Amino acid sequence: MKYTVTGATGNLGSRIIAQLSQQVATDELRAIVHTLSKATALEKQGIEIRQGDYLDVDSMTAALEGTDLLIYVPSKTYLVEQRVHELENTLKAVKQAKVKKIIFVSFFADQENNPFVMSPYYGYAPRRLASSGLEYAVVKNALYADPLIPYLPELIQREKLIYPVGKEALSFISLDNSAEAIVQLALNPALRDQGQTYLLSQKEPYTMDRLGELMTNVTGEKIGYEPVTLEEFSEIYESDGDSEELSSMYRGGAMGLLSDVSDDFQKITGHEAETMEEFLEKHYRKE
Repeated sequence: MKYTVTGATGNLGSRIIAQLSQQVATDELRAIVHTLSKATALEKQGIEIRQGDYLDVDSMTAALEGTDLLIYVPSKTYLVEQRVHELENTLKAVKQAKVKKIIFVSFFADQENNPFVMSPYYGYAPRRLASSGLEYAVVKNALYADPLIPYLPELIQREKLIYPVGKEALSFISLDNSAEAIVQLALNPALRDQGQTYLLSQKEPYTMDRLGELMTNVTGEKIGYEPVTLEEFSEIYESDGDSEELSSMYRGGAMGLLSDVSDDFQKITGHEAETMEEFLEKHYRKE
C-alpha cells in the first residue's frame, strides 16, 4: 500500500507524515512537496520525496504514480479560483496516475450563506469529489487551536480577546488531533471509501468569554473579551497580509457558522479530542 501526502512540509501535512510513519513501513510513504529544499528532514528519515506543483498537471501526475491512497492537503492561497484550479489539476493527475482513493482535507466554513471568502471552494470540493468516480472521504476541520499559543503574549498584553464574533461560540481542533484522525482514516478503509464526511472538533465550542476564562486560568494573567468591529480587526492585522480574509471568516463566526461540533473524532480514534483547556495547558509555557 502506498500512502501519498501532499503539503507534506506544512503544519498539518508534516504531522500526518510523522504519525503515519509510526504506523506503516517507510517504503509505504511518499511525501509530495512544492519546494524540495524544505523536505531535507523527511528525506533523512528515508521517506520518498517527490516534487509536485498543483498548477502543473504533469508534475502532479509523475508525483502520484504508484499511489494507492492520496491524502490531499490543499494549498493556503485565499484565491478561490486558484484553489479550484489546483483541485481540478490534481484530479486530472489522479486519473492519469490511476489513483483510486483520496482523503480530502477541508474546513467547516462551507455553508451556503457563509461569507468567508473560501467558503465557495469548500462547498464545491465535496460535490466535485462525488462526481469524480473516486473512492473518497472528506475531513472538515474546525478552527485550528494551535495559532492561539503564539497569540497568547499579545492577548496577555491586551488583557483581552478581540475577535469580532460577539456572543457566538467558536469550535476548535488541534493540528495533532486532526492528523491523528486522518491517519486512522487512512489505515481503515471501511471509514473512508464511501464518500463519508467527517467534522473534526473538540467536544464543545467556546464563547470568547469562556475562552478568555480558560486562558486566564492557564496563564495566570487576566484575559477578558472586548470585541472590535470587523473593520477594526481588519485594520489591526492589515500588516499580516490576510486580515480581510480572516475578517470574512469571523463575519461567519458572528453569524454562528463556526460553532459546529461533532463526535466524529471519537468515532474515528476511539477517544475524545483534547479539550481546549488541556491543549492550552500542554503548550503554553510561562516565561
